[in-house]
Amino acid sequence: MNVVAQSVLVVEGLSKSFRGLNALDSVSLNVQSGEILGLMGPNGAGKSVFINVVTGLYPADAGTIHYGGRNVTGLASYELARLGIARTYQNIRLLRRMTVLENVLVATKEHIDRPLRSFCVWNQRSFVTAAKRLLEQFHLVDKSDWLAGSLAYGEARRLEIARALAGKPSLLFLDEPAAGMNERETEELSSTIRASHKFVEAIVIIEHDVAMMRNLPHRLIVLDSGRKIAEGRPNDVLAQSNVIEAYFGTDGTDD
Repeated sequence: MNVVAQSVLVVEGLSKSFRGLNALDSVSLNVQSGEILGLMGPNGAGKSVFINVVTGLYPADAGTIHYGGRNVTGLASYELARLGIARTYQNIRLLRRMTVLENVLVATKEHIDRPLRSFCVWNQRSFVTAAKRLLEQFHLVDKSDWLAGSLAYGEARRLEIARALAGKPSLLFLDEPAAGMNERETEELSSTIRASHKFVEAIVIIEHDVAMMRNLPHRLIVLDSGRKIAEGRPNDVLAQSNVIEAYFGTDGTDD
């Protein structure tokens, strides 16, 4: 089987260092069409660096990245966005002085492809209708005219995901979307992510919440010190002694 052709994303031997410190050490993984892939690891494991390299914010020191069967290693973030790779960030990055609807409109594929002709997007009823339809999926359509900066924290997270999906990506990266949320908000977010899955081929989610990562992804990968240490079904991975030791400083056995 040609893994590159069969997967949405194939990463092979990805490495990245900062001033001699290995943030990623020859990481290889693939993201399969139709799946939600979880990526976990303790602080400093290299999770966000991995997303930043794959989405073009950092250049890789070594390794290759194939997306949709195409070698995209070294492409800039805006080029990858136009090809269909979208992401959110640990810190919410909404346009706070623009409305909820405007935040989605500015991220539509038509605007991304032709940013200097954005008036075409903003003034055509079909684009506004499509944006409101997307907001309806995320229970935000009744707040279309609200300033994004006035939203509650959980609502802002949902808007950020909706905005990412407005570009009609095939692959969506979510970088710690549940950070700062309580248990109820985290459960609602999980439902939102499951609903988002129908809009894309695959989702990769980084998260520390163990309960969320036990129940949400189809497959789970764990990084530690820039290396992949486990991969498989979430329950199986979370029961591995090396994963428990990486997260909690113990191998899970009795003294």
